[in-house]
Amino acid sequence: MTRFASGVVVGKFLPPHAGHTLVIETALAQCAHVTVIVCEREGDGIPGELRAAWLREAHPRAHVRRIDDAYDPDDSALWARLTIDWPGAKPDAAFTSEAYGERWAREIACAHVAVDPSRARVPISGAAVRADPFASWEFLAPPVRGWYAKRVVLVGAESTGKTTLAERLAQRLATSWVPEYGREFTLVKYGRGDTEWRSSEFVEIAAEQQRQENAAARAANRVLVCDTNAFATALWHRRYMGAHDAETGAIAARDRCDLYLLTGDEIPFAQDGIRDGEAIRHDMHRWFEDALRAQPVPWRVLRGSLEAREHEALRAIEELFAGSRWKPGAAA
Repeated sequence: MTRFASGVVVGKFLPPHAGHTLVIETALAQCAHVTVIVCEREGDGIPGELRAAWLREAHPRAHVRRIDDAYDPDDSALWARLTIDWPGAKPDAAFTSEAYGERWAREIACAHVAVDPSRARVPISGAAVRADPFASWEFLAPPVRGWYAKRVVLVGAESTGKTTLAERLAQRLATSWVPEYGREFTLVKYGRGDTEWRSSEFVEIAAEQQRQENAAARAANRVLVCDTNAFATALWHRRYMGAHDAETGAIAARDRCDLYLLTGDEIPFAQDGIRDGEAIRHDMHRWFEDALRAQPVPWRVLRGSLEAREHEALRAIEELFAGSRWKPGAAA
């Protein structure tokens, strides 16, 4: 039931979590209009506008705005004046779960609604999430999970087993994986008798691969397994078109990856009806090695049987979570 015409919620939301959701939804339930103010300081780690976008997605009825926070956090009188200035009017109620709430609301001359100040209903804080987001996973909304999820990308030449391994790793880790969109694209392309490649097609493949990856990261269980990414698509452009493509490379530059796994080329080549690179497979493997050496993300070459590759991959993935209380293979 609406009690107030307007309410305000102020915070860093670094990152937004279930505790923030409780405060904002309580305000929305009690107010006809709610302003949520996202405070950003230099060096926060997550851009303020991105945090604001996450909150707009989660709370479409709220008016969310980002502000540059250059103010003394203990000056309640100053914060009260700013809280009135930013929305352009004095709110009827301030909603917080923090100790400063009563003092801040008194300076504004509005009601204060304390929401779960003991953290009994939602036992989480932004500091706890930042310290170990993977142990706090249950308190994070999908877009925030997508930000924190570790991305493991398998790359390699044709017929080196990366798709099989990607699917197995996802099963072992109880998480999602992203298939290679380029293969789907090629099947359709060759199916209509079109065997001549164009640069624009690699741009399309790279962009769609990245879009699917970013979407899948939101549903991942702390780690997302990817069967290739735009970085690899840029190399396939070189393989088919004979040169680097700036537009595909620009998409690849926006890739997020925490670990590359390069599947070895020592296993027999298996024809699947569309593969055409058996003669240059070993050259392609060297191209991948050279490209991986030239970039900053950690990477490993996986060789041997499927079981050996899986074991080595899981060891490398475990290292990504060395500082977390959550470990790969643990219950979701």
